[in-house]
Amino acid sequence: MSARPEDGTGGRREQTEAVARLRGWTGIPSPEVGRLGHDVGVTYVVTVTMAPAKGAPELDPLQREGVIFLLRKGFDSLEAVEGPDGMEIELMDDVIAAHPGGALLKLFVDAPALEFAEDAAREVVAELLERTEPLADWQITRCAVELNSALLQESLDAADGPDAPPADPAERARRHAAAEPAPAHGRLDRAEVEAMRTRLRTLAPALRAFPLDTFGYREDEDEAEAEPTVPREAAEIAAGALVFAIDLLVDELFTDLAGLEEDGPTVAESDATFMLLDDLPQQYADEYTVLFARRLTVTAVTLTARLTQPRFTGPHCVAEELLLRVLLTQAEVTADLYDLLTDEVTTAFETFTETLEEDPARDPLDDAPPGVENWFTPYDAESPVHPYATNDDEDSLQGR
Repeated sequence: MSARPEDGTGGRREQTEAVARLRGWTGIPSPEVGRLGHDVGVTYVVTVTMAPAKGAPELDPLQREGVIFLLRKGFDSLEAVEGPDGMEIELMDDVIAAHPGGALLKLFVDAPALEFAEDAAREVVAELLERTEPLADWQITRCAVELNSALLQESLDAADGPDAPPADPAERARRHAAAEPAPAHGRLDRAEVEAMRTRLRTLAPALRAFPLDTFGYREDEDEAEAEPTVPREAAEIAAGALVFAIDLLVDELFTDLAGLEEDGPTVAESDATFMLLDDLPQQYADEYTVLFARRLTVTAVTLTARLTQPRFTGPHCVAEELLLRVLLTQAEVTADLYDLLTDEVTTAFETFTETLEEDPARDPLDDAPPGVENWFTPYDAESPVHPYATNDDEDSLQGR
């Protein structure tokens, strides 16, 4: 089984079905997770965890961003995987995250059978690690498929032989209750999930601009009866995920800026893979210059700083609206990667998005003048934007 490099430069986007609604403005389709295809197979979700050599120190934030960048670059160079007898196993999509102890991947693999999907994912990741020098000593610690529960039940119901489940649903339920619980395949270790749950809840108070009621939590019983509510924990996880995503957003912009300075002059003309700039509307890719990336980074820093202040007055310009949507997506993906995106947490994110925007489906670019330089124009006199971002004197910004 071997990986085949992609001929073009276009890459897949880090997304899941759960967060596609927040990324509608990018025009990126969501993967068809759990789809049953009788001709080409099933789209399986394969979770792969990996770690550096035993005894290696924990990864600091910059190293984690570097790991994500290297893995993203490797996956974006692949188009498909060849299975037995030349069978093509397609990589539909992928999600990448890093933590102090290693990295976590979710690969959406279109394959005719579970075993092929699992083997393909393992071989592709092993090959990428081997040919990526800084990750050459890393090891795959787990590789397992997550089956869509409906498809799994369908397969069980159709099974033949002595191990097939009984037709009577009550008897199936009795046997299930009496059976020893099996470990869930493709899931993070419980300790990792609980550690992240605690971390996000601890971070939640830092989002001072938005109390928990903006996520749907109602402490007052009278208010709770009048409006839909979410549990306090779900609201704290959503709020903490937004704080956690601030570091990701800013670090990715700094990484993109360094990549563009080395391999510019624009995103459209570069062969590099960008962590955030590639997720901006690509019809403007030829205007994403080094200066634009610098302005966007400064804007991201000022925007996210306001989120931790007592009062948030909303986005001050188009660039802030776009960045805020990216931040929301990253927060929800973070919760999903750590198996914390429950129905309650999803509701908390939806409630927050509705609080933040009257029409979440509205494209911020619809009312903006053409040209990315106008993305940094303040909406009004009460909505200041950092002077560096609004400076039209390119020579002075370039230090000349």
